[in-house]
Amino acid sequence: MERGLSQEGMAEQADFHRTYVSQLERCVTNISIDGLERLAKALDVDVLDLLAKN
Repeated sequence: MERGLSQEGMAEQADFHRTYVSQLERCVTNISIDGLERLAKALDVDVLDLLAKN
């Protein structure tokens, strides 16, 4: 949300399917290490930032 991305936009940047991003947001599925790296790269953040508790 901070980046103004829709699920579709986020999926496109990380090379994921839109429904997969939706599943991740709803904690329906788990992400692989490789997927986590792709997501961090797409968001231009460190992987550790994605794993930190808020």
